[in-house]
Amino acid sequence: MTAAVSASLWGRRNLRLLAWFGPILIATGAAGLLLPPPPPAVAPMMMSNARPYDVFHIAFGLLGVGLVLARRPRAAALFNLGFGGFDLYQAAAGLLGLFPAGVFQLRPADHVVHVAFGALLAAFGARFFVVARAESARQESQLH
Repeated sequence: MTAAVSASLWGRRNLRLLAWFGPILIATGAAGLLLPPPPPAVAPMMMSNARPYDVFHIAFGLLGVGLVLARRPRAAALFNLGFGGFDLYQAAAGLLGLFPAGVFQLRPADHVVHVAFGALLAAFGARFFVVARAESARQESQLH
């Protein structure tokens, strides 16, 4: 078994990614709550600063940091996969006017960020589970 395809390695990668991403979510949410709204002329080019959106970021950032501190690679991978998938959904929801676009007051800049982070997070999370399943199947086949 090579290190490049080990679930352990992908678990560590998911933890590292979440160790970086969780605090970004918290900082983004806190900034949205603490900073004044942007001037109307530039507001459409900025990201949303709706309160529910900011609280959402803080809550999920804290959850992510908690998973990292608990050193739970499988849970971090599941978080990354789920949050990444939801980010991708939010980009589509914003373009199509679906929930939670109205509540979060999503703007075009949000869509760009959601696609970029969503793809990265979902890819890392999915890779962990694909590799873990392959390892499990390999071990199962060696028993028989």
